[in-house]
Amino acid sequence: MSNSPAGDVARSTVRPYSETGRRGPMRTFLRTCDGIPIDSVYDPGPAVYKTIPDTSRPPTRDLVFVIAHGFTGDVERPHVRRVAGVLRGYGAVVTFSFRGHGRSGGRSTVGDKEVLDLAAAVEWARGLGHTRVVTVGFSMGGSVVLRHAALYGGTDAVVSVSAPARWYYRGTAPMRRLHWLVTRPEGRLVGRYGLRTRIHHRDWDPVPLSPVQAAPRIAPTPLLIVHGDRDGYFPLDHPRMLAEAAGDHGELWIEPGMGHAEHAADDALMARIGHWSVSAAG
Repeated sequence: MSNSPAGDVARSTVRPYSETGRRGPMRTFLRTCDGIPIDSVYDPGPAVYKTIPDTSRPPTRDLVFVIAHGFTGDVERPHVRRVAGVLRGYGAVVTFSFRGHGRSGGRSTVGDKEVLDLAAAVEWARGLGHTRVVTVGFSMGGSVVLRHAALYGGTDAVVSVSAPARWYYRGTAPMRRLHWLVTRPEGRLVGRYGLRTRIHHRDWDPVPLSPVQAAPRIAPTPLLIVHGDRDGYFPLDHPRMLAEAAGDHGELWIEPGMGHAEHAADDALMARIGHWSVSAAG
């Protein structure tokens, strides 16, 4: 993986325009440095929509959230749109479909090359005039935002929700099913036709930097790790490993009664994440 800045990898099909020129949402395809078209949506936030959920924390026009969804999600999934809708009350929002998901091209590498997709989305957000960028990732996307911040930088705060700490974890039934989906030809057929997710058949080579290895490299960028105590995929040793590796620049929220990723992150939690992001991004 290259250590070049994110600005070297993104090519947007949309021309950046000024703050005052924004009219409403727009959708385009970004192209990553390895040539994959990424379906992406920009929402200008409350400056246009006037939908501020909590007036005690007014939104700022220079802040943008870039949301990295979980495995089998995409930009059109209701749970992704709901998360984006809450964060839109605190700033602009960029959502996108990872490679192999939805209308994006390529095939999913389940967290490896996806860091290039996020780099393209972050660069697009910067090109639209936003000076502060917060990446928010869920599950697979949670691991991607950690690796992106460690390898590329260019973000002002990072939020990782329901992420694994280490690769190849098979300690829960949902993760064993996921490994069948990814590693078996019949599983990949289910992913393609049942879940709208096209999965690459090749193993990782080389194995990418793990989330727990990435966490200490993010400093001094503020990092928030969020995990539910009823997460059926990754038990609590995963977020605790991440928090320990992050050290003083990391903050850990263990959420009582919460399950896994976007589906379990209710509006109240997302609003708290929005508050934290506005403060942490400075």
